[in-house]
This record gives sequence, C-alpha cells and structure tokens, in this order.
Amino acid sequence: QVQLVESGGGLVQPGGSLRLSCAGSGFTLDDYAIGWFRQAPGNVRKGVSCIGTIDSDTYYTDSVKGRFTISRDSAKNMVYLQMNSLRPEDTAVYVCAADRFSDSTGLCTYSGSYSSGSGADIWGKGTLVTVSS
Repeated sequence: QVQLVESGGGLVQPGGSLRLSCAGSGFTLDDYAIGWFRQAPGNVRKGVSCIGTIDSDTYYTDSVKGRFTISRDSAKNMVYLQMNSLRPEDTAVYVCAADRFSDSTGLCTYSGSYSSGSGADIWGKGTLVTVSS
C-alpha cells in the first residue's frame, strides 16, 4: 500500500526543537520530491520546506529559513524536518507529501490549492505541532 506516515509532532515551548519524520511505504521516496506543508486553523495549507530528487535541491519558505532543515535517509525511506527555534506562529498540522515530477520549488510553491487530490501525488495525514508556553 502506497502511503506516507508522519510522526514527531507534539507540544513544545517557544525556542524549542522538534524533528518530524515522514515514512514512506509502497514506494521509494528517493524517486520523488518530498515536501512538508502546514495548515493552521482557518488558514490554507502552505509549503514549508521541500527537497527534490537531488539532495542539494531544497526550498524553504522565508519564515523558516535558518531554523528548519529538511533531509533524507534513503536507507530508511524517510524524510525529516528538523525544526529549531520554534515560535508560536509555527503551530499547525504538518503534512508531508510526495510528487513524482516536481522539483523542490515547484512542489512547495504550487499555484493552486494543496489537498489530497491536488498539488502532489501522495499525501500523509499529518502530525500536530503546538508551540506554546
């Protein structure tokens, strides 16, 4: 069964860190651009960070540059999002997605709306990140 499963979310204080994991099954993540997206209550889903099929091809939205790092572990078929210096405005459901033919920028800056049937080929269900004191 082709699926993505996220883990690693939780409650963290401002300034803290979390590492999100995106595990793939039924397909090889290395063959896809992988992205992390987030959706806060009342807001649309937005691209946070994406990585292309070449590891040097990465994209970060401006608000997370210098704080978040995306990476792959090919042996484990996983993609990670290391989040440091977390802020309350980072609170959201974080979802990972895979797309066969995008690069990092194309996946993270899709002009349409992101949903289970749009913006990427495969979507996970998400993990909640809450940044609060």
